[in-house]
Parts: sequence; C-alpha cells; structure tokens
Amino acid sequence: MKRIALLLLAAFITVAGCGKSPQSQGKVIVAASIPPLADFVRQVGQNKVEVVNIVAGAANPHTFEITPETIRRASRARMLVLNGLGLEFWAPKLVDAIGRNSLKVVDTSQGIQPIKDEEHDHDHGGTNPHIWLSPPLAIHQVKAIRDALVEIDPGNASHYRRSSQAYIDSLLALDNEITLEIAGWLQRSFICFHPSWNYFADNYKLNQAAVIEKRSGFEPTPREIVEIIELVKKLDISTIFAERQFPTQSSETIARECGAKVISLDPLGEESPGFSYLSLMRLNVAKMAQAMK
Repeated sequence: MKRIALLLLAAFITVAGCGKSPQSQGKVIVAASIPPLADFVRQVGQNKVEVVNIVAGAANPHTFEITPETIRRASRARMLVLNGLGLEFWAPKLVDAIGRNSLKVVDTSQGIQPIKDEEHDHDHGGTNPHIWLSPPLAIHQVKAIRDALVEIDPGNASHYRRSSQAYIDSLLALDNEITLEIAGWLQRSFICFHPSWNYFADNYKLNQAAVIEKRSGFEPTPREIVEIIELVKKLDISTIFAERQFPTQSSETIARECGAKVISLDPLGEESPGFSYLSLMRLNVAKMAQAMK
C-alpha cells in the first residue's frame, strides 16, 4: 500500500508539473541526501543553484524512510547528489517514484576505495559509507559534484570550476589544520557509538578501537558491553564519543562503569542557512581534543 501511495503521488506531481521548468528563477535545483553534501553543492554552485536537503541532520540516515513530502521536494530537482556506498538505501525507491529519466543521479563515492566493515555495519553491503568525514575524501566528493554541474549546466562551467577550486583550497587548509592539531594528541585510540569515524581515523592515523552499536537499531548485548568496558580500561580511554543522531544510554552505561565521560559528536550537522561543513568539522575536532590531548 505504501508503494502504491508513493507512485500515485509521483504521478500527481508529474501531471501538476507539466509545462513547468525544473529551475527556480534560473537556478539549477539540486537535491542532496545529507547536510554536508548539500553544503558541498552550495559551495560549488553558489548563486547558480538552489539546494534541497533530503535527510535532516537530526535524523538517522541509516533508518530514513522517504515520504510523500520527500518525493514532492525532490521532484523539482534536475540533479540528485548521493554519498553512495549504501548510505542512501532508499534512493532507488525515490528515483523510481520521481519517474523522470532526465534526473541526473550523482554517486560521489565513485572512485573511492571503501573501508570494509562487514563486522560492524551490515546495512551497507559490507562497506562503511562515512566518507565525507575525511576532508581529503570530501574533496573527491566536491569534484564529483563540480563535474556533474558542468555536465548539466555547461553555460556556467567556468563558474563551477572557479568556486569549486576555492572551496577545495579551504578543504585542504582544513585537512592541514586537523593534521597539526592531532599531532599534539597523546591519546590515539577512541571508542564511539556508531562507526562514523573510520575514514577520519584512517586519514589521521588514529585507532577506532571499538564501536558500541555494531548495527543500526540494534543495542549491544550485555557481553559486548562487558568487552568494551574491558577495552576502555585496557587502553585507558577517558571518553566515549556518542552522536546526536543516536541514543546515548549504552554509551553512558559504559562510561559510568569505567569512570569515563561521554562527549557527543555530530557527523551530519543541521541543514540551515548558516550551516558549514568546515565549521562542523572544526567543532567535532575541538570536542575530540578535550579527550585526546
């Protein structure tokens, strides 16, 4: 019944939109799956694009379900930007519901070597999707967005190339800034609730020692909690990294048993006029530094 309802809504949107351009005041409308990607599109497109964010930053992208409102908002777009690596498991259903062959779908993970994550995350085909949390891989994603915008809007190609290079320079500066900050950390191992920081840890030579929730929506077993507590004590870890998109009860239980504290990180941010991926990453690193120095 849910699929029928989505298809009926898609048909209504198609009929209602007949004869109308998928542009808004001359801007290219681009739908992006999560706030960081929405910011990448905005930085590359500047005043040439209008961005529609799909998954709110406070939501859990691993359990997100498309709704009629999701389809209505995304149906205006000429381009759909995805992270890839299974994060947007709902994307085929959305594309099918929109039902427009001209929709440009961009998988920004193409060409990236994924981290295998068969033990910790069975939701994404054995790969970890959190590539945007590594600034060098974010640069790869920005370039994919740039190339796609050039393809669908060649008249503004020079604009997209200039703005993307300016933003890539900012991401390179961020990468250097984080590298220098982490060089002074005494603690190199950390434990987090969800396996979001694998690529970040890999890039900056940190050790993600354990993950509390190995699969989205499944609480750790008592045995797993005991194993993590023993590891926290063994590695003398003082802080558990939680995330605002997930419950914190398990993290707090482990922290209490170990005399540790819980710090909440934010891998997604919140889509708003003032949202910035650069600021989000700086804030996360500053919070990590409280525990790692």
